[in-house]
Amino acid sequence: MFSAKIYAQRRNQLRQEVNSGLILFPGNEDVSFNYPANTYTFRQDSSFLYFFGLDHPGLAAVLDLDNGQDWIFGNDIDIDDIIWMGKQPTIKESSLLAGVNNSASIKDLAEIIQKARKDGRKIHYLPPYRGETMLWLEDLLGIPHLQLRSNASENLIRGVIKLRMVKDDLEIKEIIRMVDVAYLMHVTGIKMAKPGILEREIAGVVEGIALSHAGPVSFPVILSINGQTLHNHYHGNVLTEGRMLVIDAGCESDLHYASDITRTVPVGGKFSQRQKEIYEVVLNANLAATKAVKPGIPFKNVHLLAATEITKGLKQLGLVKGDVGEAVNLGVHTLFFPHGLGHPLGLDVHDLEGMGENFVGYDDEIKRSKEFGLAYLRFGRRLQKNFIMTIEPGIYFIPELIDIWKNEKKFSAFLNYDKIEQYKDFGGIRIEDDVLVTETGFQVLGKPIPKTVVEIEFTMKQD
Repeated sequence: MFSAKIYAQRRNQLRQEVNSGLILFPGNEDVSFNYPANTYTFRQDSSFLYFFGLDHPGLAAVLDLDNGQDWIFGNDIDIDDIIWMGKQPTIKESSLLAGVNNSASIKDLAEIIQKARKDGRKIHYLPPYRGETMLWLEDLLGIPHLQLRSNASENLIRGVIKLRMVKDDLEIKEIIRMVDVAYLMHVTGIKMAKPGILEREIAGVVEGIALSHAGPVSFPVILSINGQTLHNHYHGNVLTEGRMLVIDAGCESDLHYASDITRTVPVGGKFSQRQKEIYEVVLNANLAATKAVKPGIPFKNVHLLAATEITKGLKQLGLVKGDVGEAVNLGVHTLFFPHGLGHPLGLDVHDLEGMGENFVGYDDEIKRSKEFGLAYLRFGRRLQKNFIMTIEPGIYFIPELIDIWKNEKKFSAFLNYDKIEQYKDFGGIRIEDDVLVTETGFQVLGKPIPKTVVEIEFTMKQD
């Protein structure tokens, strides 16, 4: 945990964003995966962590905005639990660690909420995302579980986003530490990318490095020679010469701050001419987009800059034709680059996404597009100092998408379908870094992970 003072400061800042009523923060519970006593690894709710820091199940918290009091609710364990779990802090002891002086049982929480409802007080809560939490809130608040997300407090959502998006120095250090662990994960994976190796062998080692140096992976490892599938979690293929291996992986610290890095390498250690040409187009887009990062610039503009670099490069290779600017405006590039450039990073690997992407990434000035490709941009609004964003352009040759567009003769004035057909066996390339918005520009976080053609080929020769 951070110091109790930090959590108290965060809660006081939140009080400036939400004026009256109660704020209810349910913590997460243990969840069974095949029988009651066999549970998934516990993961606390990220906003509960941000404002209270307590990382164990069975807790809830309330901020009473009208009397200035904070409360932690939970039940102390008995000797039956101690036999299995060991001695645990009391709810009172845990509360003091979070800078909260008031603690009580879960039963007392129900009584406080019932009284508040009876008195007509506003009860603010964030959109729930777990089934057991929804059922508990339904019982506690009297709101049908299917209506809970639509009844969540927009005022609270906006306040939490405002605070959590701007990272302080301690949070930045945690994320840098996790990028440095990702360095070990990726360099090891890069060196293992040899013909005859099963994808799962590399994925297992990569995940093991996360567990042995920090915490769990921050999302299920994406690792595949079929990189044209953007989130490919299947690890059953054998690596073969001539394929590209996409490794998209990061880890969580013990405080649950995340890293998220992607590298793409040639199986066997040497880029073919075709692989090198496409790779360097993606690398140029990654570098150009990163250099454009600074406070005040809309991230949508950075995304479109990356799209322009990709379109320009593909034109030079004869896959795209016509005016580059016009092609990007029409969305021609989305055949190859159908996703957004990146997303916020923090306590969630897609930070705050559970609040609703439009609340996090868009505002009254910059609205979300409804067009294919651009609609997948999770974050479009202006950047601010101490935001942390991923920068992850890619080029993918998705046979099914190519077939659809070709049959429709879509953008045939801009796309050389005869040449594109020759790339349907290529796969995909993505290059991703974690980038801090500084006062005047940007900082790529962590120890530099091999990224250029020369760096990757050199690394793959090492034992």
